[in-house]
Amino acid sequence: MRSSRPTTTTTSTSPSSAVTVAVDANGADLGPGEVARGAAAAARDGVRVLLFGPIGEVEPAEGVEVVDAPVSIAKVADPVPAARTTPEASIVQAVKAVAAGRADALVSGGSTGAALAAGLFEIKRARGIYRPALAVLVPVPGAPFLLLDAGANVAVRPEHLVQFAHMGAAFSELVLGVARPRVVLLSNGHEPDRGPEVVVAAHRALAERAGAIDFVGNVEGFAIGQGMADVIVADGYAGNVALKVMEGTTAALFEAVRSAAMSTTRSKAGGALLRPALRALRDELDPQEQGGAFLLGLRRLGVVPHGSFGARGFQRAIELAARGVREDLVARTHDRLSEVGAARGREASAAVASVPEP
Repeated sequence: MRSSRPTTTTTSTSPSSAVTVAVDANGADLGPGEVARGAAAAARDGVRVLLFGPIGEVEPAEGVEVVDAPVSIAKVADPVPAARTTPEASIVQAVKAVAAGRADALVSGGSTGAALAAGLFEIKRARGIYRPALAVLVPVPGAPFLLLDAGANVAVRPEHLVQFAHMGAAFSELVLGVARPRVVLLSNGHEPDRGPEVVVAAHRALAERAGAIDFVGNVEGFAIGQGMADVIVADGYAGNVALKVMEGTTAALFEAVRSAAMSTTRSKAGGALLRPALRALRDELDPQEQGGAFLLGLRRLGVVPHGSFGARGFQRAIELAARGVREDLVARTHDRLSEVGAARGREASAAVASVPEP
């Protein structure tokens, strides 16, 4: 194993007032070098980057400070003990940099579990938060919506879903500019008593306090993208599956359209006419353009892009994190949770019927 003693190369000339984002370069499918290229592009746009990864696999760039951190826990089976016992891991070092104030936000394209575990140990949950959640904007044309949780919590309790609903509403209103966002629960039926007991209990609690947010009820999977909601709430398992099914289906459909457009001479001529419009639509639906999911609920901001992203996707993730810092997203979101009584406490806990711990 290579030495884990940090070796730092600094070439930053950005102003001291610029936002600094700590980036874990390990764990990405295309390797640390691809993440570094995205970091360099973000730095050219004015974001200072503190990059943690194997120094031999990344190229120094202006505005990017590279800390040699070759150890990765992105692929370990159980990230919680790994994050606790591997302080030399790149994700742990990146999180510690945020916790210590060396950086303002975190970006990690490795394991979501490792990023969440390290974040909980070092940055800590924000006051009043049960569990952090991944919130991702799904760019359906004409009907975009915020989905959370998109993968941070496989098993949840009703009060977690209730808080995700309020957290998503606050985020949608403050960041996306949606006035009175419509909030729904993802279930296997629109009736209040459909779905797992956790979903039924969360539905009951949200309906009883519907004045705090515009809670519409349940939606089924086929309703996604039909403009029925601005915020869709689910546990991390269902949310992650729904998100990846949508992304996979979209990619398959675009490939099918491309193949059909190239199948005959006549279709090629028609495809040439449609190409600009289809390219614009493809770019609108490209997950890389969204930059990834916000990790909400920690004391500092985190963004988790797909590990499959290329340099453009990581650039957008870093810029998304910097934007969240500039807009004071963490404080504003949690202030709104406190205003509507959705922060963790006796009242919030009492509002939800008790069910067995998952």
